[in-house]
Amino acid sequence: QVSLVESGGGLVQPGGSLRLSCAASGSIFSTSTMGWYRQGPGKQRDLVAEISSGGRLNYADSVKGRFTISRDNAKNTVYLQMNSLKPEDTAVYYCYARTVGNYVYWGPGTQVTVSS
Repeated sequence: QVSLVESGGGLVQPGGSLRLSCAASGSIFSTSTMGWYRQGPGKQRDLVAEISSGGRLNYADSVKGRFTISRDNAKNTVYLQMNSLKPEDTAVYYCYARTVGNYVYWGPGTQVTVSS
């Protein structure tokens, strides 16, 4: 059984920072691509960032230079450091894991609100 649990969301002012964490249970973590999607109000769910089991990174253009994804295989945890946050970053952020067999697991999501 695999589960993903996000934490670290909240309310932050424009220009501020947040760090999201996603803890994974089960045995898939070290061999899976891990990442984050987000879904803003009235929008589709879009990729934010992902990191492969080998450490290859992929970012959405809208977050390049502001967000950093990392993983700690010893802790089965993936992180998303978000700096210089903008109101348009407001969304529910979902952690996901994509296994070598291309099966995808999702976390329940955590709300990030950027507002003054």
